[in-house]
Amino acid sequence: MSVDVLTLRYNHLDRQVEIAVAHRQTEPYLGQLALPGVVLREGERLADAAARAVWDKLRLPLRAQGQLTVFDEPHRDPRGATLSIAMWGVAEDLESEQAHWYTLDDLPPLAFDHSQIVAECRPLLVERLWRDLTFTRAITGSSFPVSAAVAITRSLTGAPPDRGNLNRRLASIQGLGVSQRRVMLGRGRPGHLWEWHPVDPSERQP
Repeated sequence: MSVDVLTLRYNHLDRQVEIAVAHRQTEPYLGQLALPGVVLREGERLADAAARAVWDKLRLPLRAQGQLTVFDEPHRDPRGATLSIAMWGVAEDLESEQAHWYTLDDLPPLAFDHSQIVAECRPLLVERLWRDLTFTRAITGSSFPVSAAVAITRSLTGAPPDRGNLNRRLASIQGLGVSQRRVMLGRGRPGHLWEWHPVDPSERQP
């Protein structure tokens, strides 16, 4: 059984959600791009395996991770039948020579069935945005302007959101509110800044 991780970040400069892949260092598919993945060790937790995969293959720590789904096609790995547990992870915003970042719409062909994994998991990521607070907070950071919320939603869904609906959605999220601070928009116009309230440890999601 293996764990493969869709490792994400929000690129503030390019205003895109990006996914990281790395060149494989061993056969099969030597030199080809692939999601970071590892074989699950006996007794290892999925979250620990995901963190290990991203560190070993991308040299990046994770700020949050979670499970998406399982891929069980018998011929997905030429070395033999193996299950793949697809995980999401949001990486710390650090430099790494091993990590190659792409938008979800510009991702090149990947080794194994990893292109299929990304395609089938993308709607699952969309479902989590603005609903799964652990995932959403990791992507947005502690505060963000509404323009970032628009860009994140567009990057994940592939289409621009309705701003009115998005603002109503943001206003309905527990633990998220409009900050007293302001962010400067184009031509010096001040704009609202959304800010997450501190998390009570007793209310953390499992």
